[in-house]
Amino acid sequence: MIATICRKAHFNAAHRLHNPKWSNEKNREVFGKCNSPNYHGHNFDLEVRIRGEVNPDTGFVMDLAVLGTLIEEEIEDRFDHKNLNTDCPEFEGLLPSTEHFVKVIYDILKPKLGKEQLLHISLHETQKNSAEYGDW
Repeated sequence: MIATICRKAHFNAAHRLHNPKWSNEKNREVFGKCNSPNYHGHNFDLEVRIRGEVNPDTGFVMDLAVLGTLIEEEIEDRFDHKNLNTDCPEFEGLLPSTEHFVKVIYDILKPKLGKEQLLHISLHETQKNSAEYGDW
């Protein structure tokens, strides 16, 4: 039997969208208030979905408590109350857009899972804006 589980998490982080190849004027034009030189923050909501075979002995695709600890240690502890541009080496040379951020999270978590488990990440920057990345 194949099933999908989901674990949600919440954290806060700041960033600035600024392409150093562009003029300040073009950055303001493209990124608007997201280009503030003083950065800006978001209350991120994260959804981590894992799809895989249900273990007949446990009834689990993966123990949700184990998944919760993994998300807390690998994602929340790493990014909560951080400035993505200045505090997080994962974004060195990488624009910290939500699209890039969701892929960074995927790349951190995927190696921690079983090879047979599929991973799908949803990252909500606001109630209206989100990005997704994953194996399906």
